[in-house]
Amino acid sequence: MASPSSLSPPQVPKELYDINREKLLKSLRQHLTETSRPLHGFVFLQGGEEKSRYCTDHIELFRQESYFAYLFGVTEPGFYGAIDVATGNSILFVPRLPADYAVWLGEIKPLSYFQEKYRVSMVYYTDEIVGVLHKLRKEVCQPLLFLLHGLNTDSNNFSKPAEFEGIEKFETDLTTLHPILTECRVLKSDLELAVIQFACDISSEAHVEVMRKTQVGMKEYQLESIFLHHTYMYGGCRHCSYTCICATGENSAVLHYGHAAAPNDRTLEDGDVALFDMGAEYNFYGSDITCSFPVNGKFTSDQSLIYNAVLDAHNAVISAMRPGVSWLDMHKLAEKIILDSLKKGCIIVGNVDDMMTERLGAVFMPHGLGHLLGIDTHDPGGYLKGPNRSKEPGLRSLRTARGLEEGMVITVEPGCYFIDALLDPAMGDSNTSKFFNREVIGRFKGFGGVRIESDVHVTANGCKNMTNVPREIWEIEAVMAGAAWPLDKASACSRVNNVNNGSSC
Repeated sequence: MASPSSLSPPQVPKELYDINREKLLKSLRQHLTETSRPLHGFVFLQGGEEKSRYCTDHIELFRQESYFAYLFGVTEPGFYGAIDVATGNSILFVPRLPADYAVWLGEIKPLSYFQEKYRVSMVYYTDEIVGVLHKLRKEVCQPLLFLLHGLNTDSNNFSKPAEFEGIEKFETDLTTLHPILTECRVLKSDLELAVIQFACDISSEAHVEVMRKTQVGMKEYQLESIFLHHTYMYGGCRHCSYTCICATGENSAVLHYGHAAAPNDRTLEDGDVALFDMGAEYNFYGSDITCSFPVNGKFTSDQSLIYNAVLDAHNAVISAMRPGVSWLDMHKLAEKIILDSLKKGCIIVGNVDDMMTERLGAVFMPHGLGHLLGIDTHDPGGYLKGPNRSKEPGLRSLRTARGLEEGMVITVEPGCYFIDALLDPAMGDSNTSKFFNREVIGRFKGFGGVRIESDVHVTANGCKNMTNVPREIWEIEAVMAGAAWPLDKASACSRVNNVNNGSSC
C-alpha cells in the first residue's frame, strides 16, 4: 500500500547555528564599534530547564528556550552558552549529571560528544562557568557578560537573563543584546528557510489528510489527532508550533479555540464550516497554516460568499507583497477587499471608504493580518523598527507594522467572522449601525467564521508561498471527494461534477 506521505524528515546541518552565531557577532561588533565600545565580553545565555507538573515528579516534554535554540541548536535542558565577542569562539556549559542518571535516563555523554554534536569551540561543565570565563579573559578583573533581557512585543513578557552562582564576579549588560539578537531572528538564512519549508510541507500534507477524512459526526479532536499523527509519523515532528485550533460551526468564530476550556470536543454537524489552524514544528522551526471548508464537502452559497471574500483578500495581499511594502497597508488592503465582498453579498451597505474610516473591518476581522514566523510561531521583532503599534480597532492587534524585508517569513491570515460580542455593539453604535443589512446578517448568526492562513517568504522581488494546500473552492471539493493532491484539474473537475450530479466545476 502506498504511503500517505511523500516526505521524510531531513537532516538539519549544524552549520545553521554557526551562521546564526556569525550573524549575531557581526551585528554586535558593528554596534559596539559605532558606539565606541571595545570589542570584548561574552554573549551569555541560559538554556531552558525541565519543569515538573506542579508538585509531582512528572516531567513535561522539554522544548528549548528559543533564543538559545537559535544560537546553539541544543535539545537538552540545563545548558548555558557563551560566545566570545573578541575571538568568536563558542562555548557550551553542560550540566554535570549524577551517576544514577545512567540507570534511569540513559548513558552519560562525555563533553567531547557535545562538542562534536553542536559544533562549538569548547565544552565545559556548568559548575566551571566562573573559572572558565575568567581564565579566557584573565586580563580583566570582571569580564563583561551581555545578558538577554528585553520585551517580547507579542507576548508582553520579558526575556529572562541568565542566572548562575558567581555571576556577581562579572560586569553585566542587560540592554545591548536583546534588540540585536531579536533583529537577527527576523531575517532567515537559506538553511533556516529550508527547515521552515519542511515544517510547512509536512503540515500542508497533514491538512490535506484532515480535509480528506473529515466527516459529519466526527469529533473535532479526532481531526486534531489525524494532524498530529501525520506530522509525527511521517515528519518526525514531536512538537506542534502551538495548540491546535480545530473549530467547527459557531466555534470557528472563537479566534483561539482549542484551549483547556474549549478543548476541540464538538461533534461535526452537517452544514458546519470547519476552521482548522494547525502547524507542526521541526527542529525548533515552525509552521502556521489554517484551512477552512464545509465539513460535508460541499460549499453552500453563503459559505462560498464568505470563503471567497477571505480568499480574495489572501490572494491580493500575497500578490502585493515585496520588500518595502508596509504591513499596515497590507492589513488595510485585506479589510477593504473583505468589506467590498460583504457589500456585494448585501450583508453590509453603504460606502466602503466610510466603513474603513469607522474601522468596520475590525468587527469582521478583529485580529491582525499576520505575524513573523520562525523558531516561535509569533516570532519576535515585530516592533523593533518602523511605526509604533496603532491604537485603532483591528490595527492594534497587528503583531508588526514594519515594512517587509527580503528574508522575512510572515503569515498571511485574513479572516471573516460573525462574533456576537463584536456585531451587537457595532449594530447598536450610531456611527456603524447604518452599515448593516439586519435582515441578511441574521442569516449568519451561528455561522462562525473563515480564516485562510499561509506562510510566506519575502523574496528580493516579491514573495513565495511556502504552503501547499487546496485553496480554491473547486480544489477543496475535489480533494474532499477523494481526488489526490496536487490536483489534475480535468480529473478533479470530473470527480466534483459526479459528486454534484453534473453541475459545473
